[in-house]
Amino acid sequence: MKAFATLLDRLVLTPSRNGKLKLIADYFRETPDPDRGYGLAALAGTLDLRSVKPALLRELVLERLDPVLFQYSYDYIGDLAETIALVWDAGEKDDTTDEEQPRLGHVVHLMNSLGRTEVRSAVRDLLDHLDPSSRFAFLKLATGSLRIGVSARLVKQALSDFSGSDMSGSAGEGAGEGKDIIEIETLWHGLAPPYEPLFAWLEGKAEKPVLATPAIFHSVMLANPVEEGDLEKLDPADYAAEWKWDGIRVQMSSYGGTKKLYSRSGDDITGAFPDIVDAINFEGVADGELLVGGTQRSNNPTRTFSDLQQRLNRKTVTPRMLDEYPAFVRTYDLLFDGDQDVRARTFFDRRARLAEVIGKAPHDRFDLSELVPFSAWDELDRLRIAPPDPVIEGVMIKRKDSPYQAGRLKGPWFKWKRDPYNVDAVMLYAQRGHGKRSSYYSDFTFGVWSDTPEGEQLVPVGKAYFGFTDAELEVLDKFVRDNTVERFGPVRAVRAEPGFGFVLEVAFEGINRSTRHKSGVAMRFPRISRLRPDKLPRDADRLSTLTAMVEAKTSTQT
Repeated sequence: MKAFATLLDRLVLTPSRNGKLKLIADYFRETPDPDRGYGLAALAGTLDLRSVKPALLRELVLERLDPVLFQYSYDYIGDLAETIALVWDAGEKDDTTDEEQPRLGHVVHLMNSLGRTEVRSAVRDLLDHLDPSSRFAFLKLATGSLRIGVSARLVKQALSDFSGSDMSGSAGEGAGEGKDIIEIETLWHGLAPPYEPLFAWLEGKAEKPVLATPAIFHSVMLANPVEEGDLEKLDPADYAAEWKWDGIRVQMSSYGGTKKLYSRSGDDITGAFPDIVDAINFEGVADGELLVGGTQRSNNPTRTFSDLQQRLNRKTVTPRMLDEYPAFVRTYDLLFDGDQDVRARTFFDRRARLAEVIGKAPHDRFDLSELVPFSAWDELDRLRIAPPDPVIEGVMIKRKDSPYQAGRLKGPWFKWKRDPYNVDAVMLYAQRGHGKRSSYYSDFTFGVWSDTPEGEQLVPVGKAYFGFTDAELEVLDKFVRDNTVERFGPVRAVRAEPGFGFVLEVAFEGINRSTRHKSGVAMRFPRISRLRPDKLPRDADRLSTLTAMVEAKTSTQT
């Protein structure tokens, strides 16, 4: 645990990307198997300590600390793992040396081998014997949120850098070129922790791993948002356009009878969508958008993202849910036609092949993304602003001769989203953030005016925690501290009256009816776009404004 704990400490204190890459590559080089493999899994988010849950950790710390004191500490620190690591009373310090500290591989094996009746005492004993830094690292593993500024993509780049250096860490004489990150990502989703075959291949000690399942995930091609001046330099005749639907990006992979459905990040979501997977009647790899269609197993009309959310993040689904929320995939691209890799071919060539594949597939589960005809950018702009379906959130622009290349390259693909909705709302509640924002109130609940039996009142309609600058966060945090009127655990209620309060301009991508929220509406991706100190709360929008947006969407859809 000590080596991994030291890595976490250094990563937190290292802001530069290259610095983080070197730290991770050095850790892989200096740490033996299987510890480095479990460290890799932790950094990439693929490690699961199945028996250790945050609720158990809370119970254990409350055995040794007053609940009110713990809540105040957690409120101030803002991170569960860091709070427990700091307040944990291990009693009399033993004489365990750094060399005698348990290794990461041992801890992972132990925690995942324990039964429900054994885990409590084992975790308590482990926390007592770990030094504070290692205790923090273990708790971070258990809670599953490292928050150290390291993405899965950065970790894979570190693997590439590690494979290109000699065992002393030098990238000069004696060092090779390194494995391509795309090749690493392709293998990644077919392997599991502690990744020993992967490391053996990266070090040149073994052949490239043979994957257990042929239906693996392939890194997706991503689009850049259209920025000012981007399109002026481009010839519209060189590009094709498609509607951008408000679902989630997925990849279907089918080989040798094995069928898989992956999210854009490579998460296996096969179990949540058996209706899609069972209907796959082709071999190859296709790219598309996962959506929910109308009842009676039809993809017309296309339903909203809130309908799709009923199916997301579920390991299994009931027959009723399959019937009420039938899923389908609107396909965009083809990566493999059977076992033939067609990613190097042009977009139009791949699309022609895809049309043949989808033409033979069940039409209630798969269809082909429609091309949007246009001859000038201003013409496409008008279509983007007023699309024919409320579930469309903009357009995708793809160069006709572009190959399918993993990553976000500048030029081949663009996304041009519809302008967001905007309302003026009033700050009602605030809560501390996590990680670097743990000392700031950065999560804000906001509301609009509504007529109630008790009179006109502010009704909560959403929550946002991004969209503002660091300087604006200072302003928001100060207002919360200066104007708190009530506390509910870590949440602060702030003063919000017609003549006094803080008005926020909130932007969001869509809005739908919701029975889960008191207001009756739910926003899609709300964010704070502007601070409005020039407005009083009485000038904020009303709930009727939001319900009118919902009704406008509904009437357009019908």
